Amino acid sequence: MAKSDKGAVTLQHESDNGRIRVPKTSELVADQIREQIIRGELDENDTLPPEGTLMVTLGISRPTLREAFRILEAENLISVVRGSRSGARVHKPSTELVSRYAGYVLESQKTTIADLYTARLAIEPTVVRWLAIAKGQTPGMAKVKSTLEELNDMLLNEQYDEFINNIAYFHQVLVEATGNKTLSFMNRLLLNLARTHQNDYQRRQPRSAEERLKSIRIGFKSYAKLINLIEGGNVEQAVEHWRLHLRNANETWAGRGEADRIVDSLQK
Repeated sequence: MAKSDKGAVTLQHESDNGRIRVPKTSELVADQIREQIIRGELDENDTLPPEGTLMVTLGISRPTLREAFRILEAENLISVVRGSRSGARVHKPSTELVSRYAGYVLESQKTTIADLYTARLAIEPTVVRWLAIAKGQTPGMAKVKSTLEELNDMLLNEQYDEFINNIAYFHQVLVEATGNKTLSFMNRLLLNLARTHQNDYQRRQPRSAEERLKSIRIGFKSYAKLINLIEGGNVEQAVEHWRLHLRNANETWAGRGEADRIVDSLQK
């Protein structure tokens, strides 16, 4: 902050070229609303007051308010229904949105599929070590076990497509069981990108029903064994088991010429 010639305090930002840039009113309004969303004062699907109310409350013009809304819409923090009498709808920051943008960055850097799966191999064995040291006595382990039960039900009911689609979720809750939010966030980015590749891979290189069923059964047994090793406090066995599991999975998804493919961030 700095004082103007008249002594009033004004907000100022320093730009990359060293010049002082005074933020526009619309940017300050967007900053205020963004802070309320990030700090949880505004929750998912809350609605902001109508435009007229905000204009009076904030002492700003309609063009300024709408420019602030455009900033927040571009960040996917609000959605505005044109012509609606209700206020803009609030959206919490989304991991899926960040992972999509992360995908754009990785693709622009020519990141390979092999690189993506190697990064995952660097995270999950460490997670398993932490969980095994704690003998599974973390609040999040209950969710890991319930997810395994759901996978078992899918297997018994021959819901094989649904089983495959939920494998990434098992990996997600496994990492989240540590309670480490930073690591969980990074892992979800990797899983979302890996899921995109896996869906595309299965479209391009479909397997027979027999091959899929065999893979599903082997995978489920591996998940069940992992949980037993964790709860038994068998640290090194659990880590080695999961490292081998991931390596085998990586050989599947990054095999057949897939390893050198560039991450496709635009694939649906």
